[in-house]
Amino acid sequence: MNNLADVAAALKRAESVLVCGHVMPDGDSLGSVLALGLTLESMGKKVIMAGPDPSPAIYDFLPGLDQYRVGLPPDGGFDTLVVLDCSVPERLGPGFQELLSGETDIIILDHHAASSCFGKYRYVDPAAAAVGEIIYDLIIEMGLDINLDVAICLYTAIVTDTGSFQYDSTTPGTLRRVANLMEIGVPAALINVRIYEEKPKVFFQLLCSALSTLTTSSCGKISWMTVTRETIKNSGAKDEHTEGLVNYAKSIRGVEVGILFREIGEGSYKISFRSKDAIDVNRLAALFGGGGHPHASGCTVQGDLNEIIDRVVSAALLAARGIVR
Repeated sequence: MNNLADVAAALKRAESVLVCGHVMPDGDSLGSVLALGLTLESMGKKVIMAGPDPSPAIYDFLPGLDQYRVGLPPDGGFDTLVVLDCSVPERLGPGFQELLSGETDIIILDHHAASSCFGKYRYVDPAAAAVGEIIYDLIIEMGLDINLDVAICLYTAIVTDTGSFQYDSTTPGTLRRVANLMEIGVPAALINVRIYEEKPKVFFQLLCSALSTLTTSSCGKISWMTVTRETIKNSGAKDEHTEGLVNYAKSIRGVEVGILFREIGEGSYKISFRSKDAIDVNRLAALFGGGGHPHASGCTVQGDLNEIIDRVVSAALLAARGIVR
């Protein structure tokens, strides 16, 4: 594993860079891609910022988003590939994953503890609350100033991946970085309103449908909901509107783990886990080939929905009893 100084040196040598994040970009992935891309542009480098899926509408305010390319990656034209917030190659999605076998220098920047070993330069810091923190430190390592546009992107990355600084991944260092970003001029209150208080009506229609499936285990420690493709269609919603639904299952008093089962294809389900304190859902997700963070993780499972729910809930109950930690 390299250090940030090695990554900084590699980026300084690069002439043309493709910066990308993971499928269904969240605030950390998107904010980090834009922050690094805009910084590299300010250094006079040719930069492409891209990803396989479009940005959720709540992030339309982000500087540089108009330069963010969606779909298949460009056919060449860059000497360095930077992959952000992507713990496994599969999270890059079709097209971008194939770039890992090319001739370009590959730089991986991530904060997932179970991040796979790929890339010529690889810096993973599980103690970082968000990849946005790593990009902040990288910019400082390169001896550059953070301008307001970059600061807005970094703040968005950090505030979203810390749950508005509610998660225990939030450290004094996190808050010091955020304070510095606010001193640059980041309108934190306005950004918080845009992200958390301006949800479209279809989100609440989808939420009503999801809550109608809410189920809690007899012990009261596990709660779960399901969202099918038909539910999303009937609500007039999009996949991006499922973001945050799982937190409603977790928020019930006495519940330790909230779970959302979301149909993403025929017989294929994305499972999101959220926990409050005692249970490490990263380990729970790993049982099903996934991963993430101790209090926020996910996996994808194929099969019959009812059978999947039985298996996953049973594993969560074992975790709640202290057998899986």
